[in-house]
Amino acid sequence: MFLVGTDAPAPLPSVVGVKIQLESIVLTNGSTKSSNLLTSPVVVDFARYNGLQGFVDMNNVQAGTYTGVTIALGTSNEIDYLNTGATPPSITNLTGSSVTLTTSSVNITLNKSLTVNATGGVPVGLRMDLDLGQSLQTSGGNITGTIDPTFDVRTVARTDNGAHIDEFIGSVTTPPSSATATSFVITGPHGEPFTINLSSSTEWDGGASESQLISDGSNAIVLVAGQFDPADQTLDADEVAILTDTGFYAGGLVTYVTPTTGQATDMQFYVRHVLPSGISQVPLGGIANVTITGNERYGIYWMHNAFTNLLFNASAMTPGQEISVGGPDPAASPITVKRIHLRNWGYVGTVVKGSENPGQGTFQMNVNGFAGQVIPSPITVYLGTGCDFRYGFGAFNDITDNGSIRVVGLLLKFNGQTVLVARHIDGLNHTDMTATSWQ
Repeated sequence: MFLVGTDAPAPLPSVVGVKIQLESIVLTNGSTKSSNLLTSPVVVDFARYNGLQGFVDMNNVQAGTYTGVTIALGTSNEIDYLNTGATPPSITNLTGSSVTLTTSSVNITLNKSLTVNATGGVPVGLRMDLDLGQSLQTSGGNITGTIDPTFDVRTVARTDNGAHIDEFIGSVTTPPSSATATSFVITGPHGEPFTINLSSSTEWDGGASESQLISDGSNAIVLVAGQFDPADQTLDADEVAILTDTGFYAGGLVTYVTPTTGQATDMQFYVRHVLPSGISQVPLGGIANVTITGNERYGIYWMHNAFTNLLFNASAMTPGQEISVGGPDPAASPITVKRIHLRNWGYVGTVVKGSENPGQGTFQMNVNGFAGQVIPSPITVYLGTGCDFRYGFGAFNDITDNGSIRVVGLLLKFNGQTVLVARHIDGLNHTDMTATSWQ
């Protein structure tokens, strides 16, 4: 069975990272308990998802029917928040004794029982949503450092919307070959090998291809999206991006760009994830500095057409964008990179009164949350043909004056204006797993 992680928005706009150590996850039914669903303890940054879903782990468990789950939490927890009073913005990290849990064990009754078959069954899963709004405690509008872990855990089938993996990042260990032309192997979240299956419907981003992945070999780090295969513990990829071909990758949210107009020469971003770990010039949970030359290879995740380089390049970088960078192992700061990818992320805010235009498929929103600290508001949101409505929204008329909303999409700088191209339009009912296409 598999574990999928996601989150509901944080209560304060400055919160950028909430890292929780998961010691164990055990299925229960009365006195019956499964083995640990985690291969080993893992620290998950639930704030990184914001409308997306990531892969946590996959393991075999004892056959049976389970009605609940117990989550045991460790002590290696962290809260990161943005200080916008300085130019450029900086990050404050609360760690160690500055972060306390109200409980180290959480018992949850599943929305429906989960049945694990002994043989012949397809993978089944759990979707874990840490509600940051309820979990992070505040006093007078300030973060106290106390976390009251509030999880929503739901049973999902492999084909459910709640089971799709939007982000799975790993280093390639076995590239495609003549013997395995339709698959390759990457390192999973606990260092274990994990097979990725390719097909004629797999899409490649940023001009990448299977032949390029073969050429890059074990120097490549990839980002994969897809769903679990019905027959085994592998992932059927519907999207692949090669983030680097030289063994180094980092990703996070852009906090500062110099200059503010024209071609960028320098960029800073909050580091959510980095491979390999432990690089001092790219501190996890800190700010990394990047020199921009304009010679980098630019790509847009989930967008690959003739307009990609017109929409995202060295002159189209802006604070608030979720990006990844790849290149040689950094030896000094600021770092230089060979590739920069623009990625989807969830932007939380409120709808500007009277801005809704269903005929054009547009509206305006004031962005709050972490990104709202660095994005000028309001911004215009464009719904494309691939956009859908989720989490309690089912149509354009659910977008109402001053209503709260989350838009998962691509933040673009176009003709001097910041715009958001939506992939998902989300309401606030995070237990509603249905999705309805815009067009």
